[in-house]
Amino acid sequence: MAHIHLEDGSFTLFWVIVWWVLALVVVGAALLFLRKKKPDPRKITIAAFCTAAAFALFQVDIPVAGGVHINLTPLIGILTGPLFGSLIVLIINVLSAAIGHGGWGLIGANTLVNFSEVVVAYLLFRVLGTVMSDLFSRAALATLGGLFCGNLVMIAIILVSGIQGVNQGPSQILAGLSLIVAINMGVAVIEALVTGFVVTNINKMRPDLLDGSV
Repeated sequence: MAHIHLEDGSFTLFWVIVWWVLALVVVGAALLFLRKKKPDPRKITIAAFCTAAAFALFQVDIPVAGGVHINLTPLIGILTGPLFGSLIVLIINVLSAAIGHGGWGLIGANTLVNFSEVVVAYLLFRVLGTVMSDLFSRAALATLGGLFCGNLVMIAIILVSGIQGVNQGPSQILAGLSLIVAINMGVAVIEALVTGFVVTNINKMRPDLLDGSV
């Protein structure tokens, strides 16, 4: 869903470094926590499957407004938690940049965008569990919330960084980005339904995979 589809050179070197450093801090902290926790091998397997599935689906463009896509970040958050999720989104963005889907310099920024989707979806899914029992609705709402947050983070990063070679002011850039967000959230409804369906079926077959891992 939310992804900064700009070429290398769109951000100044300063902002490329800033977003890369912040992303590496997040991933580094996740690695430290995972090392202390000694995670369940089942979760490592699920994380590997999520990485492969999300990367593959990430490359499939839906022909709307120049191409949008589903990336499964909320599902990643629900199934693996934010610690594994941070590693997964970094790997996906690195592999995507390697095949020309996004610039190398934007990997840090895009990792932060996708990480916010993972975290918010993870938290919403578990908070909603205290007030509603319908698993499909919980997963769908968590997905919408996570993807909306990702779009807000995307807008914030672009506005703060600025886009080199663009003569538009911040208000004009924001107007264009708002249109992109509206389109993204339309597609987010599809992803919410897909996530709700997947989570519901996982619960029928392997409810232990929804045990609130971090």
